[in-house]
Amino acid sequence: MDDVLTKARTRFLDHIGDGDEPGAVDQTLRLLELGIPAERLLMEVIAPVQEDVGRLWAQNRWSVAREHRASAISERAVGAVMTQARPDPWHGGRVAVACVDGDFHALPVRLVAEVLRLYGWRVDYLGASVPGPHLVAHLHQSGCDAVALGCSRASTLPRAHATIRAGQAAGVTVLAGGRGFGADGRYAHRFGADLWAESAAGAARAVTGGVRPPAVVGPEPPADEEYLAVARSRGSLAERMALEEAADVIDFLAAALYTDDGTIFTGFVTWLVPIRKARGLDPDHLVDALSELAGELRDFPRGERVLADGIRAASC
Repeated sequence: MDDVLTKARTRFLDHIGDGDEPGAVDQTLRLLELGIPAERLLMEVIAPVQEDVGRLWAQNRWSVAREHRASAISERAVGAVMTQARPDPWHGGRVAVACVDGDFHALPVRLVAEVLRLYGWRVDYLGASVPGPHLVAHLHQSGCDAVALGCSRASTLPRAHATIRAGQAAGVTVLAGGRGFGADGRYAHRFGADLWAESAAGAARAVTGGVRPPAVVGPEPPADEEYLAVARSRGSLAERMALEEAADVIDFLAAALYTDDGTIFTGFVTWLVPIRKARGLDPDHLVDALSELAGELRDFPRGERVLADGIRAASC
């Protein structure tokens, strides 16, 4: 079985890389007909291939357009699998699944939604970047028992925290997942999420075993002056940086200040450096831009320290 799935991943990447939607869909349906469970197709073929797509983009081997086309075909393959899959009978539970506001990486969250459906949940899949107030309104109107909240980028953690609290205040169980919450879910736990899961199957098991009205709403957001100053000045700071990734730099810096965890920012810079190099961008430009930003924030000691660590990471 593992050898079959390994070959399937290679063929699937070829299909979506060539823009061959019929080939990608036909391949997944054939695998389903051969007896490979739908969950394994989703999580052991489509999900890891999407990771490959991200790496190919990061290495500048695929353009943004090709990456978007491939992701769209993967989405349609997921839909094709689910039209033929046989989910467990509905057990009466209902869950909303959504990306945090500002997070546009919808496919991982879509996979969580479909695995939950396979486990017998009625699923309201809300997609990418759902504003917190709209999500909460849906929870009130739909009578959902739980919400599964995906966060793939740590830059959206402040909004994730607010959404966790709002969901709990609406009386539903909040499950958090995604790399943005930290590999071990540290920020999900810090923000008081009711449940945490590392995988789609884990999310299904966690929600099935743990849905309950939240006893306590999670901790309040920190009243941090440096975070608030950076967040409120996001636009003007980004304009003055003259850097392609300026908005992301400000967002990750703000998240590092919000959580009081500088590794969020240095991790982003470490990820960004090879991406810029692959695109032939001047490495000194990033260092200069971060140094300029540090000058703008010279009255903010924590921000200066975080930026100093980021400058060292960018200089390596």
